[in-house]
Amino acid sequence: MTPADITINDVARAAGVSKGLVSLALNGKPGVALDTRERILAAARELGFTPNPSARGLTTRRAYALGLILRRAARTIEVDPFFAAFIAGVETVLSERGQVLVLTVVPDHEAEARAYERLAADKRVDGFLLTDLLADDHRIALVQRFGSQAVSLGEPVGGSPFPVITRDYDAGIDELVAHLLGLGHRRIAHVSGDERMLHGLRRRERFEQAMRAAGLEPVIVPTDFSPEQGAEATKTLLDSAEPPTAIVYGNDPMAIAGMGVAHERGLRLPHDLSITGLDGSQIGTYIYPTLTTLDNDPAGWGIAAATALLRLVEHGEPADVALPPARLVVRASTAPPSRH
Repeated sequence: MTPADITINDVARAAGVSKGLVSLALNGKPGVALDTRERILAAARELGFTPNPSARGLTTRRAYALGLILRRAARTIEVDPFFAAFIAGVETVLSERGQVLVLTVVPDHEAEARAYERLAADKRVDGFLLTDLLADDHRIALVQRFGSQAVSLGEPVGGSPFPVITRDYDAGIDELVAHLLGLGHRRIAHVSGDERMLHGLRRRERFEQAMRAAGLEPVIVPTDFSPEQGAEATKTLLDSAEPPTAIVYGNDPMAIAGMGVAHERGLRLPHDLSITGLDGSQIGTYIYPTLTTLDNDPAGWGIAAATALLRLVEHGEPADVALPPARLVVRASTAPPSRH
């Protein structure tokens, strides 16, 4: 018997429960004891049983799918490990429930609005995962107008009727600046990300506050979060009359691009230049020198967001989630500045 031949009755027999309990467990419904639910899910995995979302949708009027629409240039997505890890976290939750993620990448505002309207109108998703919040973000009102549900990564300006997943970066950025100051750095620059995005803007603002609290004037070079602009910003800073002895980048891919520029110019890292990221990607542990950054856990973001959205869709429970604060992870890319 192949996995395609397995039915809900086979799962029920293997788990020693009724077909009704199997249906409740696989659909994430209440009324199933935790140990029984785990036994049912384990039996389904062992048999290779995958519920048919289309068949379930006929009786439940659900799509058994969540939507993720990304409005970013393809080049920034393909080199940013956050999205791969975030999606992996989402899929961890969905695969256990026989549900799917509908991913759409769009180039601009108009295409984004059309994508939300199409997916909502066609009932192809039960709700949306909102990333890269903007200061003037229109998507909360858009999702409400289409009668759909959503969860946002970060707190929108003006609040949201939907659950929000947050992580405090302020203490981590304060730690990072204090770490560099403790090493003896005074000329510290920040290569910020796209400041139209709330997380890019808020990280820049916190860096400025930490620097001014130490009596230092912050140096900021804005970018779009891409490695290309991160590299160009590094060249600009190194060519300045008083180049920095440390650079804090808005994300890890830009920090790695900055390292490439510094190596190409013959600088000894970290003695001639300390470099840090801000979003804790795993790739930072495999480069030379290993990258000082903040612990971010992108997969944890995905797990929390998908779980909260399914709780809202299935039980009508809008529950905000505060993830553990982003903490400083000191590696080999920071050191006292050279006195030469």
